[in-house]
Amino acid sequence: MSDRPTRRPVQTHRARVLHKERLTPHMIRVVFGGDGLRDFATSGCTDHYVKLLFPAPGVTYPEPFDVAAIRAELPRESWPRTRTYTVAAWDAEARQLTVDFVYHGDQGLAGPWAAAAQAGDELYLLGPGGGYAPSADADWHLLAGDESALPAIAAALAGLPEGARAVAYIEVAGPEEEQKLAEPTGPVEVHWLHRGERPVGDAVVEAVTALDFPAGEVQVFVHGEAHMVKTLRRHLRHDRGLPREGVKSVSGYWRRGSDEDGWQSSKAEWNQRIEAEQEAGRA
Repeated sequence: MSDRPTRRPVQTHRARVLHKERLTPHMIRVVFGGDGLRDFATSGCTDHYVKLLFPAPGVTYPEPFDVAAIRAELPRESWPRTRTYTVAAWDAEARQLTVDFVYHGDQGLAGPWAAAAQAGDELYLLGPGGGYAPSADADWHLLAGDESALPAIAAALAGLPEGARAVAYIEVAGPEEEQKLAEPTGPVEVHWLHRGERPVGDAVVEAVTALDFPAGEVQVFVHGEAHMVKTLRRHLRHDRGLPREGVKSVSGYWRRGSDEDGWQSSKAEWNQRIEAEQEAGRA
């Protein structure tokens, strides 16, 4: 079964903040709009993502904005800093793009920006990309991740084929971080896992490894902290014996102790090493 709808070429768009709201103590929703999104279009994936471009402090970029030219002509310290976020919703008719930001006070780049954002603020963004959508060919769906994966899991649940069976595990800090999700049309179990003081991802690993898998072919979506993803990828491929095709959409969104700049620069090597280790373990 394929979970890779046709991808569109990556484009640059100028997005203007329309409004924002605090969904939970640590989740901020920002709705973007404006004429700069006139060419924005999604293609049926539920994990569509955009790369938000935050200007380097004190740097003004020439217009028309061209990120390739900026990277070719300016020193690296003047390049915009990139942060990747899932498209929580896209309303093509209203031309409104919704992005949910995990917020942990002054820590990081994107969260503090979202907390301070006001109507009229603008950002450039690249995308959308994406490669996953729940397949009607699967007998059931397994969705798991921490709060960084919550927007994509919510979109996947809303996009399940009618009557599809699914089990979802969503790890958040505590009950105050739970969100109301779209009502499923089929036999769907949504489990909120409260992390408390435990390391991020431990509760997800514990829940998935303890799950009594239903019969039939499963389509898996596991995203979030990289160490959690590594552990579950091994469990699914080695312990559960799932074929590579069934675990295509299993990948780290971030890694403890590394910002996105560091994580993205090492992600490909990390994934290759983990895949090699796990293939060796299956031999």
